Amino acid sequence: MKTHKLDIYHWQQQQELRLRKLRELAPKKKNGNRRFRSWRERVRFYSTSTLAFFSVTAGASLLFLVPLYVDPAISTLSHDFIEQPTLCTTTRRENLIGIFNCSWSSCREGCTSDLYRCVHIYVTFIEQNITIPENMTDFANYTAEWEQSDEATLLVNIKGCGYPPTVTCSKFNAFYGVPGAIFPCYYSRKNKTVVMTSYNHDDQVNMIIHFFAIPFVITMISSIALCVMHCDCRCKKDRSHRRNRPQSRRPRIDNLR
Repeated sequence: MKTHKLDIYHWQQQQELRLRKLRELAPKKKNGNRRFRSWRERVRFYSTSTLAFFSVTAGASLLFLVPLYVDPAISTLSHDFIEQPTLCTTTRRENLIGIFNCSWSSCREGCTSDLYRCVHIYVTFIEQNITIPENMTDFANYTAEWEQSDEATLLVNIKGCGYPPTVTCSKFNAFYGVPGAIFPCYYSRKNKTVVMTSYNHDDQVNMIIHFFAIPFVITMISSIALCVMHCDCRCKKDRSHRRNRPQSRRPRIDNLR
């Protein structure tokens, strides 16, 4: 009987120890003294989140907008195309296969893919300033009156590539790739071997402003604002090296005679 009572006593002690450990490990209830943020802290938190969002979003958008839109627009402006269209005539079309034969293409869908198939469209154009009538039925008789330029390459844009629905190469090649086709075009003053089917100077400038200048300004302003809010961006002069050195006072020695 005594042993049985001792076993029960030990068992109760073990249970009590287990309960104590469970209470110690159990998460304590939060006290009612909860700290509330002041309105300044809330404004600082939300302004920081907003500025960080604009900074990251605008900075990341530049990685995609610059190669797709900004770089072609700058290249187009640098070629100095004529602003008023002239007339082009398709002379020949070549359908080529092979990487070595396809260093360029008049139109291809996808600017990052390798060229295994390409279409080369060659045209001649009128270099003189002409006025294209709005209702002109016979282009051939009109172009026969003017001297044609040397053969040039026709491009859908300065890069010769794009993505649907803006660039559809099947329609482009079917319309402009027919020998003898006459249509308005724009040639480069700096390189007269480059001709495009459409060009607008203001559109290229607006593209640079919208896709580069605005995101860049937003990134810079938001980054500077974050730096001012959370970092000490002020230039402090280091005066630690400047020590006030006491002037040594040397006693005057009078000449004794």
